[in-house]
Amino acid sequence: MKNREYQQIDPQALATPTPTPPPRPLPEHKPRRARRRWEVFPGKNRFYCDGRMIVARQSGVLPLTLGLILLTSGLFFIFDCPFLVKHLTSCIPAIGGVLFVFVIISLLQTSFTDPGILPRATPEEAADIEKQIDNPTGSSSSYRPPPRTKEVVINQQVVKLKYCFTCKIFRPPRTSHCSLCDNCVERFDHHCPWVGNCVGKRNYRFFYTFIVSLSFLTAFIFGCVTTHLALRSQGGNGLVFALQASPASALELVVCFFSVWSILGLSGFHTYLVATNLTTNEDIKGSWSGKSGNEDVGNPYSYNSIIKNCCSVLCGPMPPSLIDRRGFVPSDDSVQTSPVEIELPAAKNDINMCTQGTKGLLETASRSPLLTSSCPQAKPQAVLEPLPEIVPEPPKTPHKHHSHHRSKAKQSTHHTPKTSNSSPRPHHSHSSRRKDSKNRDPKFSSLR
Repeated sequence: MKNREYQQIDPQALATPTPTPPPRPLPEHKPRRARRRWEVFPGKNRFYCDGRMIVARQSGVLPLTLGLILLTSGLFFIFDCPFLVKHLTSCIPAIGGVLFVFVIISLLQTSFTDPGILPRATPEEAADIEKQIDNPTGSSSSYRPPPRTKEVVINQQVVKLKYCFTCKIFRPPRTSHCSLCDNCVERFDHHCPWVGNCVGKRNYRFFYTFIVSLSFLTAFIFGCVTTHLALRSQGGNGLVFALQASPASALELVVCFFSVWSILGLSGFHTYLVATNLTTNEDIKGSWSGKSGNEDVGNPYSYNSIIKNCCSVLCGPMPPSLIDRRGFVPSDDSVQTSPVEIELPAAKNDINMCTQGTKGLLETASRSPLLTSSCPQAKPQAVLEPLPEIVPEPPKTPHKHHSHHRSKAKQSTHHTPKTSNSSPRPHHSHSSRRKDSKNRDPKFSSLR
């Protein structure tokens, strides 16, 4: 035990079979702001208030509509109402105010509400539909697919569903693709430039309320202005004097005269559509009236009752929007950070191998050719603590020898005296131990 030699291990001098280079520091990516779906919406629409309001991209007539209503109503309340309240009744401004509020609210709801846009098919869904259409039975390339239509039965009547090449879907019944908004709209009625939006399933009730209330407001202002001018022209003053006394009334009279007829006609037409449960698109094409060549074909969506049709169109529950405008677009950050999670544990193990002494490290160090000579005690080469002499294991009982060797090292560290009954230990020189380890260790021969 007194002849025990100590060797100091330099971690940097250990030869490893496959040294692993340290991982490269990845460039820091600044977290990108999560984008919402309305920012990447494929249709020709504009969004306001963080996607809460939607309007068509070609909505240049909407400010004109809103301006005409505000201008005409403002002139009426400023120049006509005071005279009528003084000479007739104070109910006139109240009635005009109620109609004005109905018109503005219904116009804004029609313009900024989702009309019933259907989301487009994902690439996977589109590819699956294309395979079903182009090659339904696995036929040869010379096979010509039939027209892209499907047939469904509604109230014992066959209805054809057309395929939309833009949205890559089969349009549901009463759905049409708007060329101005570039969207498929459910229960499509028409695209109204005056409101700057499509009119469909979700905003038709607002549109109908708008045109009906606007008809009443226009007719009410027209009648009040005519009464105002008639009262001023009494007493032999004449119409010219009345127009000179209130020139704003003349402007209101002209605007209301040219607009009331078209608005009243439009309101009557849509009242007929509501009573029969039709849309403008279906009425123009003649889908259920025999104009398209289908005689004796009735409307499968009608309840055969005016009251039921009106309640179904105007008073039914509001369907939810199918486009998640304010939802977030999924990001690929999780995919980019996955390689880092795999490399970090390996790098950590490499550092631990060089700094911490383990059983495998000691065995490798004892067989390394770099430790052939012991370092002088006066000039240590490393900062690590001295390790006890490592004796090669007998080939038959390696585990018992290790445990016996560790107990010996522990007793020598505490300077406990040895008894004469302890088992003798073979004494070998450094050269013989190195030679035996070289002959036994197949890894050493590969390192040489």
